[in-house]
Amino acid sequence: MKCWPIFTGLILLITASLVWTEKKRVVSSAGPGAVLYFVADTERELTRLPVAFTAMPDDEEIKMGDELARRYVNPTDQGGKKRPLSATVTEDYVREVGEQVSAHARRNLPYRFHYIDQPWVVNAFALPGGHVFIGKGLISLMDSEDELAAVLGHEVEHIDYYHAAERVQTEQALRKVPLVLVAIPVEVFEAGYSKDEELEADREGTRLAVAAGYSPLGALRMFETYERLYREYVTKAETPQEELAGVAIDTLQGYFRSHPLTSERIAQVHRMITAENWGALTSERPLRIAYVLWGEKARRAHEQHQYEYAVRAATYSLKLQPDQPGVLEVLARAQFMLADFEAAAATDRRLLERKPADVDLAGRYASALGARGDPAKAAREFQEWLAAVKVPDAGVIAEMKVDAAGLWLLAENSKPAAGIEQELKRHHDNPRAPEMVGNLGSWYYRAGRYDQAASLLRSAMEQRPQETAFEIQLGWTLVAQRSYGSALGWFTELVLRVGSLPEAEMGAAVAKWESRQPDDALVHFGVAIRDEPVWLNGRWVKALYAPDVAESIAEMRAERERRQKKDRATR
Repeated sequence: MKCWPIFTGLILLITASLVWTEKKRVVSSAGPGAVLYFVADTERELTRLPVAFTAMPDDEEIKMGDELARRYVNPTDQGGKKRPLSATVTEDYVREVGEQVSAHARRNLPYRFHYIDQPWVVNAFALPGGHVFIGKGLISLMDSEDELAAVLGHEVEHIDYYHAAERVQTEQALRKVPLVLVAIPVEVFEAGYSKDEELEADREGTRLAVAAGYSPLGALRMFETYERLYREYVTKAETPQEELAGVAIDTLQGYFRSHPLTSERIAQVHRMITAENWGALTSERPLRIAYVLWGEKARRAHEQHQYEYAVRAATYSLKLQPDQPGVLEVLARAQFMLADFEAAAATDRRLLERKPADVDLAGRYASALGARGDPAKAAREFQEWLAAVKVPDAGVIAEMKVDAAGLWLLAENSKPAAGIEQELKRHHDNPRAPEMVGNLGSWYYRAGRYDQAASLLRSAMEQRPQETAFEIQLGWTLVAQRSYGSALGWFTELVLRVGSLPEAEMGAAVAKWESRQPDDALVHFGVAIRDEPVWLNGRWVKALYAPDVAESIAEMRAERERRQKKDRATR
């Protein structure tokens, strides 16, 4: 009876708090962090309530979990796009490891394992009835299959020991509605459970992984990773630049608020290793999808203009799994942007072995050959490849011959290009003629033949108006002809119509700089190098643009640094 006054006081306090918060509403943005903070703060209090639940029948729990899982189980990603092959491969692997681990669970449930192909999902969670989810962000931190087994085992045990089911029952008890009417956001299951339940899932999940033939070191490795995340993202230590781009910091903070200290979790596994005589289980299995993760890192780095890291990540991914056209594509593009034209040409050649009829790829191969120097050698090398390639489509071969003629233009041999011009005039009704004419005009620009370049590019644009690539190339050609006003018109119209394009911004910068408008030029220059830092690579610029462009960029860079230094000195 002594407990009744305390209980009554708590009820009154909660009621008063609710009334006060209704009168003092605070406007705040919703997000995953808010949900996780709420669950992290309230879950510990809920577990102190003197509530004992009767185990939910398995069929009812399975039905509830299936309903909740529909939010995530979908054959397509957001926007209706088909899942990439890498996501399918990863999910198959997660399912395989999960089934090995869950085979040793106590309850005979239909355990199903799912992969969330989102880099900011640095988490795993379980739903009632057998669904287990794990995010790309968490798998990308793993080095061994044993770590994956430990995480999946942990989530299986949240189901096996009724933690997930009891959360549903807790919601039902708090809301005082029939269980079938309880609508629980999936985010509630993404958050942690009580300290005792988390430690229990750690303990029994590690036991499951070991029973499936894995090393308990996998659990230790993951907890050490969590400890590093805590230091880097929660205590605001220095953040690595290449590991967790795009990670949801709020989500991580919520995770750590709702889980036991990693030191406690590590200590528990160490005690188990000693008590269970697992000391000899030190052999860990390699993470078989590591090549997928490194390929994803390479793609992400390339998108963020981190080309050196993209090359390293792609190279390592290809070392683990050589036959990856998508990763080879990223590698070739990153090598080109680093002005490593020799390596880019070699990688493109590897890709052409698989896709010999890819006109754009052949053009990129030719561009890399021409940019590396010795144009006569480049022309012969491309000509030899073209003679040996087996492509039955005569139209494709004709388009590739434009690139061969372009390389001969760089070698100061204009006969092949002149022959193609005559051929295009005779067959002007060819549906691919505008692209071929525009491409040839671009090669004339690189060869320093600006009048021919402008004529061909204008002709191509008559049939393909508002073709961005032709407009940009014509703008640069006009800069080379010192028609700065006309060039500015092209670049400005492009930016207004398409949005900020680094190449158009740099074109406007060079045109304004050469026409003695330094202040405006530096504005465009700043935007261009912010969005595409490769403009500061002099070798790359010299290989692809007129000589005056590299000189103007060097001058603008020096002037910008001079002004920045002056501004710092006057503060």
